[in-house]
Amino acid sequence: MKFLHLIWAALFRRKTRTMLTLVSIITAFLLFGLLDAVRTSFTQAGQSANGAQRLQTQAKLSFIQLLPKALQSQIEALPGVEKVAHSNWFGGAYQDARNQVFTFAVSENYLDLFPEIEITAAERKAFDETRTGVVVGEALMKRYGWKVGDRLPLQSQIFPDKTGSKDWAFDIVGVLRAKDKKSGGFFDQQVLLHWKYFDETTPYNQGQVGWYVSRLKDVNQADVVAKSIDALSSNSDHETRTQSEQAATANWLKQLADIGLIVGSIMGAVFFTLMLLAGNTMMQAVRERTAELAVLKTIGFTDLGVLATVLAESILLLVLGGVVGLGLATLIIPIVSAGSGGMLNLPSPGLSNWLLGGALMLGIGTLVGALPAWSAMRLNIVDALRR
Repeated sequence: MKFLHLIWAALFRRKTRTMLTLVSIITAFLLFGLLDAVRTSFTQAGQSANGAQRLQTQAKLSFIQLLPKALQSQIEALPGVEKVAHSNWFGGAYQDARNQVFTFAVSENYLDLFPEIEITAAERKAFDETRTGVVVGEALMKRYGWKVGDRLPLQSQIFPDKTGSKDWAFDIVGVLRAKDKKSGGFFDQQVLLHWKYFDETTPYNQGQVGWYVSRLKDVNQADVVAKSIDALSSNSDHETRTQSEQAATANWLKQLADIGLIVGSIMGAVFFTLMLLAGNTMMQAVRERTAELAVLKTIGFTDLGVLATVLAESILLLVLGGVVGLGLATLIIPIVSAGSGGMLNLPSPGLSNWLLGGALMLGIGTLVGALPAWSAMRLNIVDALRR
């Protein structure tokens, strides 16, 4: 702290260059905060106390392979299984193929397995009694201005009806609300229709199921029950793979994209470019101050003292930009989450993010400052003053 004023003056000796470098550092750490929030959000998908009590069973070969409906009664008979429901992916779009919505055809008892979803008793009764009825997530209702009683036209990207048309029409009879708003990004965005109506209307399903959801009596028996479920169809043409809800969700997301790999690749490229940029800034700064550094040595600064001064300047540059960048990410993430209408629930940078960010600031600052600091330390006074 004794020489902070000296380090600060050296850092802002060329204000324009320093400010441009700071903008680059701020941008890099802003991206770090935003992308790490996206990665964390996808990683935490399916993680909940209720989710831990559910298993998801799908075809072992592929997510799109269907399973026989008769498998449900066999799963229900297994020890440790409390309830079993089933679902099919519908592939719905509203008005335009680009307006994709999570649409599922579900069994009558599907909602019973998800206590984290709220629906009024009257709306649940209307759903049970209306063959063409659907219940819609609260966020979707707000986004498109729908209300209970509306006729909802949806296009299926996969299944036509018996006339060959992929245009379907449903009646909105209820609203799905998430008890925990932090995990409401998925529940608030889905449309549920009756599996029985779906199965009877399209000629391509023929009594088959996309996947089963099993609620356990004891969460500690999850592995045993999962193996028992998979043993039911072992060596058949419809072998299954049963996983926890979290693992199944993660695998499903990986089929869309490997978020961890994408985020890691982007951040690797960003920080590599940042190291080149900041390193060039520090090399130029030291090269321009050759005579000044020689004077510092002349008046009594040791070689290690000069090295420490240049390293501190590099680290201070990274810390200033990094703190501002992560601070901006902390402010922007809640705005992005609110603006997505519940589609994205990005966690704000927590202690672990700040610790990792701090380590990156110190590490990159040390790396980009090491060579200029070493050159300054080895500087010969007489040669430097002569130049």
